[in-house]
Amino acid sequence: MTEAIVMRRDDYGEADRLVTLLTPDYGKLRVLAKGARKPTSRKAGHIELFTRTRLLLAKGRAFDLITQAELVEAHRPLREEIQRGAPAHYLCELTERFAPEGSDAAPLYDLLAEGLSWLCEARDPRLATRYFELRLLTLEGYRPELFRCARTQLPLADDARGAPVAFSPSEGGVLSDEAARLARDVFPLSRSGLALLRVMQTQPFEAVQALDVSRELHAHVERALQLYIGAILERRPRTTTFLNRLAREMR
Repeated sequence: MTEAIVMRRDDYGEADRLVTLLTPDYGKLRVLAKGARKPTSRKAGHIELFTRTRLLLAKGRAFDLITQAELVEAHRPLREEIQRGAPAHYLCELTERFAPEGSDAAPLYDLLAEGLSWLCEARDPRLATRYFELRLLTLEGYRPELFRCARTQLPLADDARGAPVAFSPSEGGVLSDEAARLARDVFPLSRSGLALLRVMQTQPFEAVQALDVSRELHAHVERALQLYIGAILERRPRTTTFLNRLAREMR
């Protein structure tokens, strides 16, 4: 018996589903739910996308088989509201890219469970998504440097004019003016964008959710984090295209 979060489902054969799970003890698993697409299936409701469930697995020839399923947390808003469901797909895709197979993933599992709960309840699902990204980056050893120059580790100088600060995905965070001249990729991060990232990196979720962030500032910070994550993964997550289109439509 293991607890699991359903990150992805694919049709398999005539009536089965191939389910990608994140588990605390075994990391990422791909298992088969036989007959799950039949209208009479008792498993179907317990392995919906984004659900947290308790599963009994049996060894199969190609894939382990789900023999029993018990729902723990449904996360229904993620399947009923597109502005919550779209980022939930993104959180699961990101998690799947970082998740180990066959080994302990309890901290990552706990973070994804929290992230899906944040999306269900958040006043601003986009802020919840950015908060999750920063927590995931920290957990996986890619915490961006936002308080010192990522190259020299010297404190950043204040700029009374409010000029943007250089943010370099390849260097791992913000750079001094001198270090920025040596970087091959620089994103001009506004001072308000830097301040928002610092708050999200250091404050609890409740404090972040209380913030009132303009669409323009949010889009700016989102772009910086997308560039950073894309540099780590060496390609953009597939779901970012849909998220960007959804954001444009909701303006």
